[in-house]
Amino acid sequence: MRYELVVFDNDGVLVDSEPVANTILAGYLTELGHPTSYEDSLRDYMGAAVHRVHDLIGERTGQRLPADFDETLHARTFAAFERELEAVAGVTDVLKRLVAQDVAYCLASSGSHRRIRVGHRKTGLDAWFRDENIFSAEDVGRGKPAPDLFLHAAARMGVAPERCVVVEDSRLGVQAALAAGMDVYGFTAMTPEEKLVGATGYFDSMAELPAILGL
Repeated sequence: MRYELVVFDNDGVLVDSEPVANTILAGYLTELGHPTSYEDSLRDYMGAAVHRVHDLIGERTGQRLPADFDETLHARTFAAFERELEAVAGVTDVLKRLVAQDVAYCLASSGSHRRIRVGHRKTGLDAWFRDENIFSAEDVGRGKPAPDLFLHAAARMGVAPERCVVVEDSRLGVQAALAAGMDVYGFTAMTPEEKLVGATGYFDSMAELPAILGL
């Protein structure tokens, strides 16, 4: 095993939330007068914290989103999660292998702690992740593509960045991992390889990941 810590992104890597969340986000922005397609949402916001939505809308239109935007978006997203969310196929098998071989792992997500926990309760992943190995962009000053979140996770887990490997499915996440000095493998089940430029390697099925990690 080359790595001492495996750092998972959450949305799209552990839980299959990106289609659900981006459908909700695109619809809500369009409703507010900012026409956004599902594809637009994936391109602009996948892997990012919600402050990026405020930033881009402000830059492009000079307008501010409503004061209750975050609260309303989260409420709609969480309700959809409760109806539709599933774990990414094969990810629990990867977690079982990590536990069996006593390899440390954690998650580092642009999503809020509340969003993470709602998704994990629905999918059963709460059996695999506890407070001590869950890290959110809420915990740091800057979210992805800044390296802060990954560096924070490594420090809290007591592992040097160069001994960490990140599993990501977004352009911003790959950029953040590289900026943190970590190897990063791009999960291409939903994101084309060419959008994850710079990754250490690529895979499109969780069944491939144990071999990549040397488990």
